[in-house]
Amino acid sequence: MAPGVPTSSLGDIVFLLLIFFMATTIFKHEEGLSINLPRAESSRKQKTENLANIWVDSRGRIAINDKLVQMGDIKGLIGKRLEQNPALFISFKADSRVKYEIMNAVMEELKAINAIRVVFSSDSESQQQR
Repeated sequence: MAPGVPTSSLGDIVFLLLIFFMATTIFKHEEGLSINLPRAESSRKQKTENLANIWVDSRGRIAINDKLVQMGDIKGLIGKRLEQNPALFISFKADSRVKYEIMNAVMEELKAINAIRVVFSSDSESQQQR
């Protein structure tokens, strides 16, 4: 017989070490903040009279319901529509290459007239790949 290290009980030792570490390990559960997130309702179509679309293209041009406007015109146009229809939703669609400063300026204009029903719209992945 050749001299060597006996390995017949190695499996038993490894199994016992595994059980030991599983029994003594403490998994810390992160508590975090208690936040109750809102659940998404199924999307539903809005009537066109309850919806104003704001588009911003990659060059920073702004259009409200298919009419090109300047930044200063947003308050007047959307404000007038809000007076006529307090249930107005604003769908804000911006190109992915628009500078954040332009998007922020549009949002500040909307905030100034208390337009709080703003929806950020995007295309789905399948539409972007066309």
